[in-house]
Amino acid sequence: MKILKSESDNIRIDAAILNMLPENNFTRSKVQKMIEDGKIRVNSKPTKPSYKIRLNDIIEIDEMNENNILVSPEKIKLDIIFEDDYFLIINKPKGMLTHPTPKNNKNTLVGALLNYGCSLSNIQGDERQGIVHRLDKNTSGLIIAAKTNEAHLNLQKQIQTKTAKRKYLAVVYGNIEQDNGIIDKPLVHYMNKTVKMNVSDNGKEAITLYNVLKRYDGLTLLELELKTGRTHQIRAHLSSINHPVYGDTLYGAKGFRSKINLKTNEQLLMSYYLCLKHPKTNDIMEFQLNEERYDEDFKRFFKIINTKE
Repeated sequence: MKILKSESDNIRIDAAILNMLPENNFTRSKVQKMIEDGKIRVNSKPTKPSYKIRLNDIIEIDEMNENNILVSPEKIKLDIIFEDDYFLIINKPKGMLTHPTPKNNKNTLVGALLNYGCSLSNIQGDERQGIVHRLDKNTSGLIIAAKTNEAHLNLQKQIQTKTAKRKYLAVVYGNIEQDNGIIDKPLVHYMNKTVKMNVSDNGKEAITLYNVLKRYDGLTLLELELKTGRTHQIRAHLSSINHPVYGDTLYGAKGFRSKINLKTNEQLLMSYYLCLKHPKTNDIMEFQLNEERYDEDFKRFFKIINTKE
């Protein structure tokens, strides 16, 4: 952790950190993300990117070594759904990290994109080149990668303001009685861990919409849409209503059973639909995976279900 003492007054904290740490090559968006993730605090308390620092404020910054993550091209074939001069839509497989982390820099989408050889936005730093938003390692499906910084900012804003629509498929334990509903529960990092999330009145706003597509014997197939974009939001929310995602051991799946005995690589959760405006032409574009492009766990699930019907 690095500790700084403010020598300025009435300046936004994100701008102040860029001025105080020019050697770290931080971008403003990177600093804002660190603040939102709780990695930057003022006087030992969480803050906001818009907070204006005061003289002698104590600023704490975690994980200063994040900038040193080694990023190398990896020879991994990409399932590209769409590509032009501005961005790509990729079908990310299960087991692939979106970007390198301090603990793991192998089998990442960034590494695969670097090997692919196209231009990539760099405003999020070397370890997140092209990455507009992320998917969990064991969540498969559609993800956006930007080729230019201008396209990145446009697409990122669409994600943040939810003008871009993202829909997910999930298989959950139990039968959800309501055909549709809203899960509106704030989320916070569980016991200060960097991964697992927990419902808490002290957390950040998190809203998930769900729609029941089909009910099976002890399982429900859901379509979900995010109104906020918190870490593990869908997984944590579904667990909080006692319907964890099938196979999701981090969020309680081990305590549930079903008559469908399917071994999966963790959660049956997939980003299968995207609707956005083209960052240059403003044309509305829609992308949806067909079953041939579902990950292997989902394919096997539907195969089992179809044989039982």
